Order: sequence, then structure tokens, then C-alpha cells
Amino acid sequence: MQIIERKENPLLGRVELTFEWNHVNMPTPTLSEMVTSAAKAEPGANRELVFVKNVSTRYGRPFTTGLALVYDSAESAAFEPKFVQDRHQKTRTSTEKGGDE
Repeated sequence: MQIIERKENPLLGRVELTFEWNHVNMPTPTLSEMVTSAAKAEPGANRELVFVKNVSTRYGRPFTTGLALVYDSAESAAFEPKFVQDRHQKTRTSTEKGGDE
């Protein structure tokens, strides 16, 4: 994952990372992989407070772009819509259990 733009948004208590991922000879990265990479790209980030949105993979090309939102607190992360929080919660529980789901 390569970070293209890093924008701090103190009003919402988050950092917005625009990224691109060149995945030659590999499958398209999963949501869990994108969240983990975004958390590693931002020092001090809590994986539980990272949300990946606006993901786009180019047809026929091993190239994916997206937006990762890294919140600084659970209160700030509450601004994310419930369906986004639910989608990310599923990836967190499956990785904690060893991916059996």
C-alpha cells in the first residue's frame, strides 16, 4: 500500500489517507488487509478505529485505490454510519477467531 495523500481533520478527530495498492500477481486485497496496512501506515493508530471506504479496483488491472479513515478515539469513530461499522466489525471478529467464518 502506498499513501498518496495524508490529510488531518481535527474537527472530526481523524486522519484521512488516500491510498493506492499495486497488487501484481496477487489477488485483490481484502478489507481486513487494507485496514491492517492503513493502521501500519499511520503511527500510533488503533486497528479498531480504522475504516476503509471508497475502494475501487480497475477492471483488468492489478491496481486498487481507496480512502482510509483513522480515528483518534471511539467517540470520533461513532460518526461512521452503522452499516460501515458493522462491515468492519465482521472483519475484526473473523481475524480474531483465526478466519474460520
